[in-house]
Amino acid sequence: MATITLILLLVPFLLFSHAECFDVRQHLSTVTRYDAVKNATNVAFVASAVPEGCSAIHLNLVARHGTRAPTKKRIKELDRLAVRLESILNEAKQAAQEDNASLQKIPDWLWGWQSPWKGKQKGGELIEKGEDELYQLGIRIRERFPDLFKENYHPDIFPIRATQVPRASASAVAFGIGLFSGKGTLTPGRHRAFSVISESRASDICLRFFDTCETYKEYRRTQEPAVEKLKEPILDEVRSALITRYQLNFTRQDVASLWFLCKQEASLLDITDQACGLFTPFEVALLEWTDDLEVFILKGYGNSINYRMGVPLLQDVVQSMEQAIVDSEEHHAQGTFEKARLRFAHAETVVPFTCLQGLFLEGSELEKIQREEPLQLPPKPPQERNWRGSMVAPFAGNNMLVLYSCPANDSNSVSSSRAYRNKYFVQVLHNEVPVPMPGCGNTDFCPLEVFKEKIVNPHMKQDFETVCKVKIEAPKPCSITRFMVDLMAGTRSNVVECLS
Repeated sequence: MATITLILLLVPFLLFSHAECFDVRQHLSTVTRYDAVKNATNVAFVASAVPEGCSAIHLNLVARHGTRAPTKKRIKELDRLAVRLESILNEAKQAAQEDNASLQKIPDWLWGWQSPWKGKQKGGELIEKGEDELYQLGIRIRERFPDLFKENYHPDIFPIRATQVPRASASAVAFGIGLFSGKGTLTPGRHRAFSVISESRASDICLRFFDTCETYKEYRRTQEPAVEKLKEPILDEVRSALITRYQLNFTRQDVASLWFLCKQEASLLDITDQACGLFTPFEVALLEWTDDLEVFILKGYGNSINYRMGVPLLQDVVQSMEQAIVDSEEHHAQGTFEKARLRFAHAETVVPFTCLQGLFLEGSELEKIQREEPLQLPPKPPQERNWRGSMVAPFAGNNMLVLYSCPANDSNSVSSSRAYRNKYFVQVLHNEVPVPMPGCGNTDFCPLEVFKEKIVNPHMKQDFETVCKVKIEAPKPCSITRFMVDLMAGTRSNVVECLS
């Protein structure tokens, strides 16, 4: 028994003792920057080789906005943290004078610290790192699927949609600049104008279903306090360790704010030796886990409403695939039909859409989510887990479903149902990496009919209005605004003007 206890105590040390191998920027849950995780793969999964003769005929993209600045609310939290740290340090200084004690344990950066965003009145905007994430993503997708993007641009061939939130539409613009670079006449870089369409928040059930689903909003309102309670034991554990380590009287809220500061510094500023340096790698893993729990419970598999409200998006994806098949079968002329449907939204969009496909489950849990049964929470460190916010929805995180046309088994009966089932396949890429779909026998290359039968259809028991207990108002007519990009001046506009 003593041996087992010793092993359990040593596990965190063994897992996280090699600090030089630990990059905190890969452990920031949904605040993780894309370049920190985009090349991460499941070493146990071997991606399918696309069969010879198969060609991509359509692509669906659902992407999160790129790295953004902290919101106005969180900027105020950091301002309060600065005041709080000054008070804690003054207390420690006074106690040290009275006890003739040393202050050497206190990190130097804490003295006189001020928030990097002090005085900033606005927040939440896409920052330069976020622009580059989407710009580079656009370039890589075009290079990966050259046949899909060889056509001249037309908004009906490459429709781009974004939510009305500026960081999402700005992400769409940055992506489009990369995707269509070299295909226009603007600037020496031969850029071109393209359109981005947004729908009113009040009626956008494809990309902002979380804003229009009353059932979900009520669920979230009631569950948020419970999620905060779940975090408290970890925050208290880390707080005790910090008090011992630095001889500073931190509160639970101080720890939460310092962890938030760590995420912002590491992700946005590449500073990893200040707030993040306060925590050991194992403490970072625990704090990351609490964030992942929040994403799981409030956006992911924690309750079926989280992903069932995203069914309109899944239906839109399937409809685009079916239309692409019709266009292919009827031999429509090139340049007359849609090749890709490109969407830019939020973690609250990407996470439910990922869940609808049954990705990042622990073991054989697909049947449970399709029966709308609750799942167990992701395992606590040091146990391994598939559910990580840094992988499911980092900044610029994305999910692509690529439709392939392959040689049919029976070339003499192309229209037969058997040939149809064997001619069209779906490949799923998450953050540009092929991922296994439990509903398709844990392969990433799935016959379309199997994809629809095993993954899509189980979610089609109820429509959005029934699930969300809301009557959707007809969307207000919006004018489609062309986004003119002037890279020479470094400016761009992305306004969709809606008529009142």
